[in-house]
Amino acid sequence: MSAPVLASTRAELAALLAPARAAGERVAFVPTMGALHEGHASLMAAARERTTGPVVVSIFVNPTQFGPGEDLDRYPRTLPEDLVMCEKEGVDIVFAPPVDEVYPFGPSAGVTVDPGPLATTLEGAVRPTHFRGVLTVVAKLFGLVRPDLAVFGQKDYQQLTLIRRMVADLCLDVEIVGAETIREADGLALSSRNRYLDPEQRHAAAVLNRALRAAQADGARGDEAALASARAELRTTPGVDLDYLVITAPDLGPRPSSGEARILIAARVGSTRLIDNLPIHLGEGVS
Repeated sequence: MSAPVLASTRAELAALLAPARAAGERVAFVPTMGALHEGHASLMAAARERTTGPVVVSIFVNPTQFGPGEDLDRYPRTLPEDLVMCEKEGVDIVFAPPVDEVYPFGPSAGVTVDPGPLATTLEGAVRPTHFRGVLTVVAKLFGLVRPDLAVFGQKDYQQLTLIRRMVADLCLDVEIVGAETIREADGLALSSRNRYLDPEQRHAAAVLNRALRAAQADGARGDEAALASARAELRTTPGVDLDYLVITAPDLGPRPSSGEARILIAARVGSTRLIDNLPIHLGEGVS
């Protein structure tokens, strides 16, 4: 398997994609911030399965989605190792641009994407500028790569939902694929930020998934019973500072009284903020 070609400028990326465009091939795209792990590998595999054309992976630590005091400076940057993983997964092109290539007028200037009211809830309530930065960079990358399909992980469920909404609202002709979350053996969702956890914190972090599974198991008893089961599981493990634990509709709208829904959690373990979510089926509850 040949190594992917590395592009760092718009012109290089356009030249690499020109033959595929001329041949009418479908371009698949996986946007990332690097520090790649097996979760990212699964996204690349999903992209590879969906096209015989080129698979493009971007590696770009986007400054506009980090708020004041967040981990922009310490976010891991591991390009050599990332390229090895991309080669293993059959990626054709890696686009790793400098900041001024994506933000030619600077990260704080220029046109941005307003993510709408949904971006003020959940993650947006804690990180008020986060989703404006996410949607802006995704829109920019879509404009540069011009993919036919793009793959995102379900772990960042609010992000995935907002990207789907942006694509629909702005009439962007990109198929959005939501890939299943990849987990460690104890259920912890894979994340580049997991490497910040020390061994004790890493052990404690596994309770997030156990709480979600407890809620799933009690979903037939109704939403309040499901949430109570999740909270009871969280109380078994010290060192986990809960931010939110909510059940919503699958599109993150108001919680349904029964049927298909989504349960989402965010918590800090030490100084590291972790998120996770699972589908849940709600019954009418018991009297």
